[in-house]
Amino acid sequence: MQEIIDHVSAFISSLLILPLIGTGIYLTIRMKLVQLLHFGHSWKVIAGVYDNPEDEGDINHFQALSAALSATIGIGNIAGVATAIHFGGPGALFWMWVTAFVGMATKFGEASLALLYREIHEDGSASGGPMYYIEMGLGKSWKPLAMIFAFCAIISSFGSGNTVQAFTVADSFRGEFGIPAWLTGIVMSSLIALVILGGIKRIGVVASRLVPFMALVYVVSAVVVLIYNRAEIPAAFNLIFSSAFTAKAGIGGFAGSTFGMALLWGVRRGLFSNESGQGSAPIAHAAAKTDEPVREGTVAMIGPFIDTLVICTLTGLTIITSGAWNTPFPTQLSMEQPTIVHVDTQLEKGGTVADSFVLSGDFEVRDGTLSNARLVFNNGFFLDPKFGLFTEEGVVRPISEAVLKVEGGSIISVMAPDGSQIENLAIDGKGLRNGSLLTSQAFQRGLGSRWGSLMVTLGVFLFAISTAISWSYYGDRATVYLFGLKGVVYYRIAFVLVNFVGATLALKTVWGFGDIALSFMAFPNLIALIFLAPKLQKAKEEYFSRKHKPYGKAHW
Repeated sequence: MQEIIDHVSAFISSLLILPLIGTGIYLTIRMKLVQLLHFGHSWKVIAGVYDNPEDEGDINHFQALSAALSATIGIGNIAGVATAIHFGGPGALFWMWVTAFVGMATKFGEASLALLYREIHEDGSASGGPMYYIEMGLGKSWKPLAMIFAFCAIISSFGSGNTVQAFTVADSFRGEFGIPAWLTGIVMSSLIALVILGGIKRIGVVASRLVPFMALVYVVSAVVVLIYNRAEIPAAFNLIFSSAFTAKAGIGGFAGSTFGMALLWGVRRGLFSNESGQGSAPIAHAAAKTDEPVREGTVAMIGPFIDTLVICTLTGLTIITSGAWNTPFPTQLSMEQPTIVHVDTQLEKGGTVADSFVLSGDFEVRDGTLSNARLVFNNGFFLDPKFGLFTEEGVVRPISEAVLKVEGGSIISVMAPDGSQIENLAIDGKGLRNGSLLTSQAFQRGLGSRWGSLMVTLGVFLFAISTAISWSYYGDRATVYLFGLKGVVYYRIAFVLVNFVGATLALKTVWGFGDIALSFMAFPNLIALIFLAPKLQKAKEEYFSRKHKPYGKAHW
């Protein structure tokens, strides 16, 4: 089941790339480069120059942006960028920039429509997002499509927006500090409960304080690393641009070795980092206190700029300038950690771990060496691993002859030639990092082993908490659309409980369903964006044809 889910998720996410990037290009042209020409106006709105406390809504412009950013600035900014560079090479970062630029136009369109077609409830709270502008903008006959979006939003909030975040934090704290997963689960779910049970106003207040703080901590840490590696910055930019369009030798001799891989991984990670076109962020922006839909659209388009063009770029540059992206590090593993993956033509041509087949069967080890299979750990690769046993001095002594029993990619036992079982298998070699481990390695090269690791762990915690908080609101509003206000309290309680369960269990099947639902959210949203583009263009031109009166001074 897990293998089927993984393949379906990978297929759908790849299928989405062209529609997502195509819609962004279309809106960039149709909105006449709104992300460039009105970039300055966006910052005035965010600063509160045009905030009118008498307008309908729940939170101000800055809080709405913070709530949306707290969902998009997450694990993807730490691990997602590393994955893109690991598989696509440095050129992948360039294509992340491209997706962010066109994604700014998409976010402008999504948020503008969310305000244009939002609903104000009897209690004064606001609801909006793709489910509302699909039904109200396209007509009642489109309601089934809106319901599909809302249903997928709820599933995604439990998967990608909740359990994945909880497990990542628990796993990170267990590895860094030895804290039991159940304890992390209690603390994390309790913190989330304190926030989300208070609704969007409390979420907005918390996000407006948490997002700037966590972004500042992470940005300052990354800048320190870049200062330490400042001599490598010009070469890093040269490598990014040169490898964006040409074949470049990649990690392990196969990953990131083609232009196609740089384009694929850069676009994929860029789109799923800033979530442009997926329809999640406009749900948060719909709560903004304003009677000018386009005004909130200009706020929303800053999201991809901060998320991808600033934070993802800093992550990418620290990885490249530190040399961590293509440097194998000495690594020793126990039997429980590795996974065996078949090396087939997909990998040799520049494929990824996800493109290959996870094996089951017997694999022979002679003189410590495994033939015709590649060792994978935490989505990273081992170079020339040696299988053996730990000596008292902590050195791995190679096994002269053994058979690895593998099921579903995991080593379950090691048998000696006489049929006896060998305990405490160890693998010694040099490993190529990926995900948050790669980012951590890059930070350690500038901040030192202890501080570098701590900064990444802190970033994971803050980003995961903020992502879960905002995704709870997305599921909250989707619940209101499908079941009315009476269903909200049950949803919030379920969200908190699922967060605790996610911290203590590796719910990979739930994550897979969440990823699939996240992808399915985009299709209804993109359809609505295309069909409602004429109305969006008219609203945009009408807004910018007028002079706008400031209501006060900027908040900051």
